[in-house]
Amino acid sequence: MWEREGRAFSMYKRMPSRDRSDIMDVEENSAFSQDSMDVETTNPSMWLSFPHVVVGTLSSFLFGYHLGVVNEPLESISLDLGFSGNTLAEGLVVSTCLGGALIGSLFSGWIADGVGRRRAFQLCALPMIIGASTSATTKTLVGMLIGRFLVGTGMGIGPSAVALYVTEVSPASVRGTYGSFIQIATCLGLMVALFIGIPVKEIAGWWRICFWVSTIPAGFLAVAMMFCAESPHWLYKQGRIAEAEAEFERLLGGSHVKYAMVELAKLDRGDDADTVKLSELFYGRHFRVVYIGSTLFALQQLSGINAVFYFSSSVFKSAGVPSDVANAFIGVANLSGSIIAMLLMDKLGRKMLLLWSFFGMAISMLVQVAAANTFVSGSASLYLSVGGMLMFVLTFALGAGPVPSLLLPEIFPSRIRAKAMAICMSVHWVINFFVGLLFLRLLEQLGPQLLYSMFASVCMMAVVFVKKNVIETKGKSLQEIEVALLPQE
Repeated sequence: MWEREGRAFSMYKRMPSRDRSDIMDVEENSAFSQDSMDVETTNPSMWLSFPHVVVGTLSSFLFGYHLGVVNEPLESISLDLGFSGNTLAEGLVVSTCLGGALIGSLFSGWIADGVGRRRAFQLCALPMIIGASTSATTKTLVGMLIGRFLVGTGMGIGPSAVALYVTEVSPASVRGTYGSFIQIATCLGLMVALFIGIPVKEIAGWWRICFWVSTIPAGFLAVAMMFCAESPHWLYKQGRIAEAEAEFERLLGGSHVKYAMVELAKLDRGDDADTVKLSELFYGRHFRVVYIGSTLFALQQLSGINAVFYFSSSVFKSAGVPSDVANAFIGVANLSGSIIAMLLMDKLGRKMLLLWSFFGMAISMLVQVAAANTFVSGSASLYLSVGGMLMFVLTFALGAGPVPSLLLPEIFPSRIRAKAMAICMSVHWVINFFVGLLFLRLLEQLGPQLLYSMFASVCMMAVVFVKKNVIETKGKSLQEIEVALLPQE
């Protein structure tokens, strides 16, 4: 077995001048690893890494908060800043974040690799603090847009940083559970934003408070990261071996440091100092994993989840449900699904959750198609619409929502992990933007039946794609996952 691993390792590195020494080193490490595996009979305590993960997921809380912070106050903002009735201006206030997020996500991988995971979080929090403060104090539309754009850049850096950090500091046995914290934190951020926005119609200028509130968790994130562990994987890539060992001791406990360092040595050694070229990611030896990651995010966004969020208020309104109650229903469904996913992630596995999530979303969209059928009576149509929408959000939160952000850092080799995540997140934001831009127009031209049928088809395509291309990563070390996805060259 170890001989096969040595051959795969040397083949993957592809350094002919050093083949002999590489194989000898791998054999030595393999023997060392075998000895350490004899004592590696228990999993590391999850509570050592728990506080570090919680602090990191504050960026996801802020992500969710800023996605929802303008939903309720938008009307008051437009009145106070003098653009009431201007739908273009209102749309810009909502969507300017997406432009900033795309810029932030494009550079997120280079930031995370250049300054480390902890400082990437601080660079994520800084524009959020400045941007939220700008939006809270502005008296013009331009000031609001500048603030929203700055917040968006932080929102673009955050998802990549937290996905990398949680993957690299979590024990393999609970990595899926901790990865679900990202989605749960995002849901909580959305719900808190909606809750804080409730008094906006009764209290003049309350929308400014909504922006000020976000600076508190952002400031806490920036300060608390100074006391959190740095990613041992990043430290090892920088040649800071002793610091990597010290951080593993903080995260896993002293008895697991030796084994973790052996695994890291097998995973990260050889070509980490080389510059990652874009050609490697787009059509080189790493194309397959980048293709899988980008396609997963594309299918996630094309499944119709944002369309459901955009259209949910009108569906609930037609059923006689107030918008704040409707938002609460959607939030509870999202949070419930995320909590269930957290409990199942390390039991059923990532692939199983993805398969059943996309399948459930397809069924939910077909329920929506049935609701739009002219043969269905009015009351039945409303029940089907509301039920299908809540079922769609719940099944999305079970897998399609949380799994891609966890799975991708697991399947990306350490050398390209940050930059590959940046590319995949950029795909996410571009498609997110176009779905938001075109959804209402497509709904008018195609009608709900055809459009929701298209979304159901995308979900079924996702089931087939996951079945054929995604490997199970539950309980596996990052080294084991990388070996499983080695290019056969």
